[in-house]
Amino acid sequence: MQKLTTSAAGLVASARARIEEVGTQDAIKMVDDPDVVIVDLRDVRERERTGFIPGSFHCPRGMAEFWVDPESPYFKDVFAQDKTFLFHCASGWRSALTVATLNDMGFTCAHLCDGFSTWEKAGGPVTRDA
Repeated sequence: MQKLTTSAAGLVASARARIEEVGTQDAIKMVDDPDVVIVDLRDVRERERTGFIPGSFHCPRGMAEFWVDPESPYFKDVFAQDKTFLFHCASGWRSALTVATLNDMGFTCAHLCDGFSTWEKAGGPVTRDA
């Protein structure tokens, strides 16, 4: 087995030290704001199993860099809007890494620091597909 020089937790800690983090209660207040796009990075199966934030845009983690880049053949128009972008995953690890990378690309965004794991318990609205 190869010896890692940095752990996944170390990468996340490094990312979190240099990105904007939004707490769950503050994020709940952003749900109905028309100037905010909440971006869900979780796998489609996670969304199906636990529900999702109403109005959130689903962007699989592996496509984020390509979907925000206007020069990419995979670019999505939602990311061309002059809005605040708040990314989230289940626990805040994937979203921290994503936001750090997107910030490095020049795309300004923040992430939900505790992820979706605390959302519903904190009173955040959840949509479940029938």
